[in-house]
Amino acid sequence: MSEDREQEQDGAREDAARPSSAAARRERRASARPAGRKGRSGEPGSAGADSARTTESKGRPTPSRDGRQGRVSLFRKIGRFLREVVAELRKVIWPTRKALATYTLVVLVFVSIMVAFVAGVDVLFAKGVGWLFGSG
Repeated sequence: MSEDREQEQDGAREDAARPSSAAARRERRASARPAGRKGRSGEPGSAGADSARTTESKGRPTPSRDGRQGRVSLFRKIGRFLREVVAELRKVIWPTRKALATYTLVVLVFVSIMVAFVAGVDVLFAKGVGWLFGSG
């Protein structure tokens, strides 16, 4: 019983620490920003003072990536691609053998029903066109 109470208390603490509304999340993000940013004071009500400024210096431009790295070899690109593919495949939740058999059976039944339906509609249209134009 005490373990249940501890888990409930832990859950309540996590809920209290987590912002529940968009405004609370924005305020929490604003308070976590560095104080040295231009045009940001971190206060939710100070937006009017910042919007009074029309022009502001943007500072120096961001350096481009072209000059930092030389050309990457084709083999490195392929190796990185394969590592990323393996990393993504590890995230996949693979179905069990039973689930795979069930999904396969459902697909086969559905496809066979659709083939029968399309074949039936095709035969009906062929009979209708034959009757309409007298070649039947």
